[in-house]
Amino acid sequence: MGAAMDAAQTDAAALHLDALTGLPGRDAACARLAEWLDRGEPVHALLIGLRRFDAVNLAYGSLTGDAALAEVAARLRHFAHGELDGAWIAARGGGGRFLLLSTEPCSRERWQMVGAQVLDLLSRPLAVGGATLRLSPRGALLRSLGGEEADSLLDRVGQTLETVMAAPARRLAWADGEVTRAGRSAAQLEADLLRALDLGEIEVVYQPQWSCRDDRLTGAEALARWNHPRLGRIGAGALFAIAERADHVAQLSRHIAQAALAGAHGWPEQLRLSLNLTPSDLAQHGFAEDFAELVDAAAFPAGRLTLEVTEQVLLADVGQAALALERLTAQGMRIALDDFGAGFCNFRYLKLLPLHYLKLDRSMIEGAGDPRDLAVLRAIIAMAGALDLAVIAEGVETEAQRALADSEGCAFYQGFLRAQPMGSDKFRALANAPCAQSR
Repeated sequence: MGAAMDAAQTDAAALHLDALTGLPGRDAACARLAEWLDRGEPVHALLIGLRRFDAVNLAYGSLTGDAALAEVAARLRHFAHGELDGAWIAARGGGGRFLLLSTEPCSRERWQMVGAQVLDLLSRPLAVGGATLRLSPRGALLRSLGGEEADSLLDRVGQTLETVMAAPARRLAWADGEVTRAGRSAAQLEADLLRALDLGEIEVVYQPQWSCRDDRLTGAEALARWNHPRLGRIGAGALFAIAERADHVAQLSRHIAQAALAGAHGWPEQLRLSLNLTPSDLAQHGFAEDFAELVDAAAFPAGRLTLEVTEQVLLADVGQAALALERLTAQGMRIALDDFGAGFCNFRYLKLLPLHYLKLDRSMIEGAGDPRDLAVLRAIIAMAGALDLAVIAEGVETEAQRALADSEGCAFYQGFLRAQPMGSDKFRALANAPCAQSR
């Protein structure tokens, strides 16, 4: 989860949201951009176009095309929330166009890596309407100039995207006319990652989790951050993408788990630790046994550990994943299905997996002001109750959202309402504070 709230959500009532994707439109993004520029804030822009998207509608029908656009929006919003600092807004343009704006003060090299990571994310297969689609996203990057107006900035990045869309061999370009530089090559980043594991540059932070009923601190989710000496902070999404290219996902995942368990040693006994599992984790032969040994060596009670999995983790081999998770639950660990509602939920997982928690994507709470969205939220929580699953609400940023989560039957919540992700020492101080035990 990123360190800054989506700018579009701070005053969502003032924005006209696209009915299909739930994102603000171009006019709302332009207005927000003008505010930032008037205040003299540096702005980075990424304009995305889905090349030949009309072919999707022709081949599969407009309903499947609409579902694909909704999934693209969900992925873009989820990425921005997890990876960007500062204020940001994700918006939909016409057709298959999407815009991401951020005030994150970062280098050109860092923003280019963000753009490449977003395009990689949107290129992953989409399972929609009974079909598996592969989209072909293209992007244009821009850094604002001093004194530039919002319309001028959007025109520049729009013209650059048109050029990229017309050139089959190009995927990403800068709007300043310069040839896109690769910055640190993939090989360099992979080598950097190996050194980072040795030098302790991979940091684990803890996102506190709270009880909806009485606002007690109940635990935390461990999140990874890479403090790169040149590029600055790199979030978990980009970090694992680099590790995947270098075939070091298993090593990175183990490093993060060890660091998170070490940081949680000595927590008050009522607090739980949540760790995220990757597709590579569950694909490893003997992973459950090796992981159980790691937890035992850390002297952290297995019964206070929650393992979070997403649909992406389960796509490769849900049968193998179910077997591994069964072995882990036999050790006393609990399992949460993460980001539920972010994409196209496969309810088969609820039947096959040994689940204890259903973790709602932040969009489920954010969108609950709409009667239809609220009806969907209530149906999901009722289904979870019938399956004896406790519900965790993610992305709770306001007291109204917390109250909604509580009134609708969520057991726990996490988000920036009470605290942002923090280091182990700060979390330990929070855990031992009287206000965390009862509110």
